[in-house]
Amino acid sequence: MPETESLTQRQRKWFASVREGLERETGRSLDDWADLARACPETGLRKRAAWMKATYGLGRNRAMMVLNAAFPPEAGWSKPETLAGTLWADPAARAVHEAVRHVVLALPEVVVGQRKGFTAYSRKLQFCALRPLRQGVLLGLAIEPAANGLKQAGGKGGWSERLLSEIVLGAPDEVTAPIAELVRQAWERS
Repeated sequence: MPETESLTQRQRKWFASVREGLERETGRSLDDWADLARACPETGLRKRAAWMKATYGLGRNRAMMVLNAAFPPEAGWSKPETLAGTLWADPAARAVHEAVRHVVLALPEVVVGQRKGFTAYSRKLQFCALRPLRQGVLLGLAIEPAANGLKQAGGKGGWSERLLSEIVLGAPDEVTAPIAELVRQAWERS
């Protein structure tokens, strides 16, 4: 289960409802489910989730909650520093990330949600996220792209569908006042 410090109130409620629903509707506690999951003959996460569905009828969200309890990842939700260290290992990408992070954390009520493939920033809802690229860092923002001269977000990047626009930042000095203003606008809408 993720640490609550890296989740918004809405996310905390959602995780609690998944857990409560699992226990209420199945009559088994999360610990009981974790014990059952440890008997899984599969070794990969996706195969284990498929096994949980085939064997017990658990949907993806419930299966993932059970599997995280049964097989805590070395660098998972509960260890955001480890995830961030791995994700932002490249010094150039880390420098861009830190420049954007400085802008974001100057705003009030920001929740940092570290994920395996990106760093998310939320207020009540996610308003921006950063993902390292081979060259630069992708900044996704919860604002309309056309109105702000930005590129339309490309497909499902694994982060919130609220992030409608994106821009690639190649160096920390590209995190200028106009970028800070776009981040502020996205924050206001969250």
